[in-house]
Amino acid sequence: MARIEPEGLNLKDRVVFINRVAKVVKGGRRFSFSALVVLGDGQGIVGIGKGKASEVPEAIRKAVEGAKKSLIKFPLKETTIPHRIVGTYGSINVVMNPAKKGTGLIAGGPVRALLEVSGVHDIVAKSLGSHNPFNTVRATIDGLMKLKDFDLVKRARGRGDEENAEKEKADEDRAAKAGSRQ
Repeated sequence: MARIEPEGLNLKDRVVFINRVAKVVKGGRRFSFSALVVLGDGQGIVGIGKGKASEVPEAIRKAVEGAKKSLIKFPLKETTIPHRIVGTYGSINVVMNPAKKGTGLIAGGPVRALLEVSGVHDIVAKSLGSHNPFNTVRATIDGLMKLKDFDLVKRARGRGDEENAEKEKADEDRAAKAGSRQ
């Protein structure tokens, strides 16, 4: 997958999780912070980043830099996803179903944060398995990367606009004949 350059994009970031980690040394414990950040433009481009530092703002900054390096693009169908998909990472499965306009974003925790910054407004998602936010976000990214654009699949299968028009006309003719028989 080609890398997306963050220059020129209007990116919004959202901190998903901050964890205080301790390293035991001779004199006691040494604390540092790890941060998980999702970054998106609201139009189908999203990235995740993880940063670790002795101070929280520095960890967030590092995570944002990492997220800019991992941007991916996925297809949107208006305000939802084109089809049902299951993303997997480790023991986590994230099931994402498209929803009608006006349904809203029905998802929990890390999945919700990622979908909000990516521009998905109508979706029903459920994460199954572990509740580790790092793996949940990666499973969601896995699912979004598996999404296929409806028009590209249609063209790849050899179904052009002319064939669809002919097919629809044949269906209408059949329906009219069936209606006249009764």
